[in-house]
Amino acid sequence: MKTKQFITALCVLALLVSTTVPGFAADGGDTTSYVVDVAVARPISLAMTIVGSVLFAVSLPFSAASGTTGKAAKKLVAGPAKDTFSRPLGDLEEFMEYW
Repeated sequence: MKTKQFITALCVLALLVSTTVPGFAADGGDTTSYVVDVAVARPISLAMTIVGSVLFAVSLPFSAASGTTGKAAKKLVAGPAKDTFSRPLGDLEEFMEYW
């Protein structure tokens, strides 16, 4: 019975190892860009996401009447949220492109 459990565990381990994606380190970036991103850029983006959500809720009747709800949602909510939660840490060039 122990042989069967060993073979099963070995097969499971082989499947797990074969499906993993190798991780590669990022280009390194300097420490300053990481610190500025965490201390300045992310809080600004988070605040803009919250403010944009409130502004989107206020402007919803007007944007719905004009048929621009999707555009308003993208500019006011989705853009800052993407910048806050999806942008790679330390990538300030993409942060500056949005603004």
